[in-house]
Amino acid sequence: MFVSIVSVQFGAAIAKDIIEIAGAVGTVFYRVAFAAVILCALARPAVRGRSRDDWVTIAAFGVMLAGMNVCYYAALEHLPIGVTVTLEFTGPLAVAVLGSRRRVDAFWALLAAVGLVLLSPISGVDLDVVGVVLAVTAGAFWAGYILMSSQVGERLAGLDGLALALVVSAAVTVVPAVLTARSNLLDPKVIGIGLVVAILASAIPYACELEALRTLTPSSFGMLMSLEPAFAALAGALVLGERLGAPELLAILFVLVANAGAVVTRRPKADVELASVAP
Repeated sequence: MFVSIVSVQFGAAIAKDIIEIAGAVGTVFYRVAFAAVILCALARPAVRGRSRDDWVTIAAFGVMLAGMNVCYYAALEHLPIGVTVTLEFTGPLAVAVLGSRRRVDAFWALLAAVGLVLLSPISGVDLDVVGVVLAVTAGAFWAGYILMSSQVGERLAGLDGLALALVVSAAVTVVPAVLTARSNLLDPKVIGIGLVVAILASAIPYACELEALRTLTPSSFGMLMSLEPAFAALAGALVLGERLGAPELLAILFVLVANAGAVVTRRPKADVELASVAP
């Protein structure tokens, strides 16, 4: 799980280097396209013999994945990576607590809300409004992705559903990528870093998480996933030289604790596998 988290966040930090050249959609296209090729080669998913409902589920899953990544990378154009991931994590947190009426879950939601307040102008933090909206929207897509992943898991075995969903994501983003990035989409630097990002942010995390889930409970998995905002801030500092002030760091801490607490105290029968595939 630690390898997965570090790989995802440093992959995202590296991706920020080409967003200025290819744009958010162009960056996402290369990530999902290369990841689709890698996973289809590994999983060899069957295309024939699937029902109409199977394809509707796969298509919806792919759209959620594309929307999550496009909004996330677009947010990185306006916000530091640590802040972006913190705001985005409201999606998984919502999945964890909205289905419960227990007081302890209301407490975790309140704790996360305190963290978000620390990222608001009230605490003197000046964040780009467009970036905030994009990051929260990415979180909403992430919540939808988590809910859709259980349906895909029921219908398709192994990595088949994810591999085919990535193909859908590539198909959905290819035209917008060409229209926005134009000739920059063929820049060797963009293609090279796009491949690196696909490996770091998709191929390695998927493989590690799949192996981790063989021995970890969903609660333990979700708790470890809650470390992502902290590692995002670390990746931003080391790779991009982004420095966060005390309010931002405290906000990340609040959201991290809220996510971990929501997972640890969740009832077993209500356990939701917070499948990452974080942007």
